[in-house]
Amino acid sequence: LANCRVINHSPICTCRPGYTGEPRIRCSLIPPPPPPLESPPEVNPCVPSPCGPYSQCRNINGNPSCSCLPSYIGNPPYCRPECVMNSECASNLACINEKCRDPCPGSCGYNAQCKVINHTPICTCPEGFIGDPFTACSPKPPELVPPPVHDDICNCVPNAVCQNEVCVCLPDYYGDGYVSCRPECVLNSDCPSNKACIRNKCKNPCVPGTCGEGAICDVVNHAVVCTCPPGTTGSPFVQCKPIQNEPVYTNPCQPSPCGPNSQCREVNHQAVCSCLPNYFGSPPACRPECTVNSDCPLDKACVNQKCVDPCPGSCGQNANCRVINHSPVCSCKPGFTGEPRIRCSRIPPPPPPQQDIPEPPANPCYPSPCGPYSECRNINGGPSCSCRPNYIGSPPNCRPECVMNSECPSHEACINEKCQDPCPGSCGYNADCKVINHTPICTCPEGYIGDAFSGCYPKPPEPEQTVIQEDTCNCVPNAECRDGVCLCLPEFYGDGYVSCRPECVQNSDCPRNKACIRNKCKNPCTPGTCGEGAICDVVNHAVMCTCPPGTTGSPFW
Repeated sequence: LANCRVINHSPICTCRPGYTGEPRIRCSLIPPPPPPLESPPEVNPCVPSPCGPYSQCRNINGNPSCSCLPSYIGNPPYCRPECVMNSECASNLACINEKCRDPCPGSCGYNAQCKVINHTPICTCPEGFIGDPFTACSPKPPELVPPPVHDDICNCVPNAVCQNEVCVCLPDYYGDGYVSCRPECVLNSDCPSNKACIRNKCKNPCVPGTCGEGAICDVVNHAVVCTCPPGTTGSPFVQCKPIQNEPVYTNPCQPSPCGPNSQCREVNHQAVCSCLPNYFGSPPACRPECTVNSDCPLDKACVNQKCVDPCPGSCGQNANCRVINHSPVCSCKPGFTGEPRIRCSRIPPPPPPQQDIPEPPANPCYPSPCGPYSECRNINGGPSCSCRPNYIGSPPNCRPECVMNSECPSHEACINEKCQDPCPGSCGYNADCKVINHTPICTCPEGYIGDAFSGCYPKPPEPEQTVIQEDTCNCVPNAECRDGVCLCLPEFYGDGYVSCRPECVQNSDCPRNKACIRNKCKNPCTPGTCGEGAICDVVNHAVMCTCPPGTTGSPFW
């Protein structure tokens, strides 16, 4: 499917039209172009606008382009008008429609002079003119020369006239005609804070047209403040328009409807529930693989809510491990002896017989044939085996009453290899104790609050707003409402809307070398746990007391 041409004595191969490839080897048909993919729904990057107030957003190639509205300064998202109050302008200018402008044009009457003092136009009639400078000034008529007697009698101050030989202030002027006559105001500070000095009178500056269409006009410290009313948007100096109601987004997963040990995902605005990894069942009844040993096969134990082989790490060196009823049982390998949970040592060979020396009678108790946790006595040259005090069973199967909590009833715990009530000494003052799955659970009784492991005290009367917060938040137990959000209490973990739990409730919630003590994973080998001179180890959450090599006795006493 290639064409060949000879150019300058050499063959030149090219693929035929509609074909492609290496023309010296093979040309293949050019495949048709794939069908166009459906374009994803167009998303307007300007809804909602990321540009901030007083700005405009344009969609350019799918990206938002922000710029300030005309007549506004700055850069998005910090666009702002040139001014909002007079104090933002030079003292000879005033803030008019958000711009610093000369307030004189149109403020004074015919023939009047205008001077701006502290942003306010001051109108006065020029020399030789009289009248109201805010209306019109007219040439001053020639003054009649009053009789000298009247001058001496009246002697009035400016802006006062002599009437019936008494000095009286002109209309719209106030004061004493002999001392001072002044208008109602000259500066804004002469007026109440909700008025402004306009043409020497204290008036409301919020006249029609001061603010934009639909805006609210207020007077703050003599200055006009224009704002858009609630539910509207735009420039209050131009026009306020109603806000288009956009659909309110609600998260169907907040709060989660899925229940504990589950996760919620939003798919097409619907809540889709599934169990967390390593959990089984279906929401809202997701559960771990196990919570107690009885949930597992007999050759497995429940560790960290999983059914696993309890043997790894449970037995000592040169020991074999078997799982019997969820518990690891250690035994020394053939030819070895010792404490199988700690270390097994090789049985030393018997010493060679010495010539001409009568061999002492063999000790039937060395090595001991009685097994662990037992004692051997030589009776008439034969071994007599019995279990050590506080151990049960029959040699060679002597054992403590318990090694792990799972070997005790659920309302007791394995303490110093005995099944005992774990409540005494576990809870604080006034607290209630209940044993759940071998673990003491401390709670404050009704009407009391505090840390149940330290002390409970009477609950003070709650203010009314606490009830409002509880109704508003709807938090789960062990959570509290802060600023309208449910948060787990200190030392509790989880989601305040789903579940708040302590660090641990049972030993299987902790690493194997820790135990759940007062809802915290701690080392149970505390001073006094084992006897004097004994070694304390933690095996599968349980304390293991042993006498060190070269010593004997009970490691618990």
